Amino acid sequence: HGVALIPIDACTAEEAMLVADRRMYARKALGRDSATNQIADVLVRTLEERSPDLREHTDGVARLADRVARRLGIGDTERGPIRHAALLHDVGKVAIPDSILQKPAALDAAERAFIERHTIIGERILRAAPSLGAIAPLVRSSHERWDGTGYPDRLAGAEIPRGARIVFACEARDAMTSSLRTYRVPLSEEAALDEIAACAGTQFDPQVAAALIAIVREDAEAARPGASGSAPEILTAPR
Repeated sequence: HGVALIPIDACTAEEAMLVADRRMYARKALGRDSATNQIADVLVRTLEERSPDLREHTDGVARLADRVARRLGIGDTERGPIRHAALLHDVGKVAIPDSILQKPAALDAAERAFIERHTIIGERILRAAPSLGAIAPLVRSSHERWDGTGYPDRLAGAEIPRGARIVFACEARDAMTSSLRTYRVPLSEEAALDEIAACAGTQFDPQVAAALIAIVREDAEAARPGASGSAPEILTAPR
């Protein structure tokens, strides 16, 4: 289905029908059997065969990115590509040699320059499938920084697609707390959140950082032994 509100989304019935129709097709594209999901699944499985640990990483980033997008008021139509971009943000790493990808130490300058190509490679891979066209630019920009010091295009602030800003922050949080980086000790959840807060406005979009921190801390609070939470209200129609 697709929904449009008058006068918020459109001023006339004809315009509203066009908006609703466009949104209906966008929602269909998110369906389990859609071409987008099928192709994304193939690419994720290819990446998983190359590096099995990456599947857990990308799944976690995708779940968090979807929740951050929802917290920021982003609707289903835009959240779909963000979720897929989070799943596929590392797809370009299929072209990175194992000697670099699995190096048990920090990368040198030449290796770092080589691995930074993976966002461009990922964009090229995704653009080969028309149904993934909306995801490709988010993957390309998924390592851009708010202050313009990221890669590959040195975009800054609002120049960076909003979805890419969300993926970048969620990926950074997962990377800081993950044991995938064998050359350094993972941070605690609270230390990682402190790092994200400290880098809001430089590395990260401040609004994205705030939403991410709030979600993760709420989850931690809810998971504490003895934490009390009110039961969801269930509304039923009168009999």
